[in-house]
Amino acid sequence: MPNIKSAIKRVKTTSERYERNMALKSAMRTAMKKFEASVAEKNTDQAKTLFAEAVKHLDKAAQRNIIHKNTAGRYKSRLAKQLNSLSA
Repeated sequence: MPNIKSAIKRVKTTSERYERNMALKSAMRTAMKKFEASVAEKNTDQAKTLFAEAVKHLDKAAQRNIIHKNTAGRYKSRLAKQLNSLSA
C-alpha cells in the first residue's frame, strides 16, 4: 500500500474505475448472450428488442473506451447478421 497521499488516491480511483468498467463490460456481454439465446430459439420479436439493447450496450462501452470502436462495430455487424438470417 502506498504512503504518498496522491498515490493512495490513485489506487482508490483506479479500483473504482476498474469495477465500473467491468460492470459495464459484463452487462454488454450479458446483453449479447441474451440476444444470441433468442436467436437460437428463433424468437424474432424478442430478438429484435434484445438486438437494440445489445447495440446500446456496445455503443456505450465503445464511447467510454472500455472496448475499441472497431470492436463494437464488429460485434454489432455479427449480431445484425444473425438477426437478418433469422428473418430471412
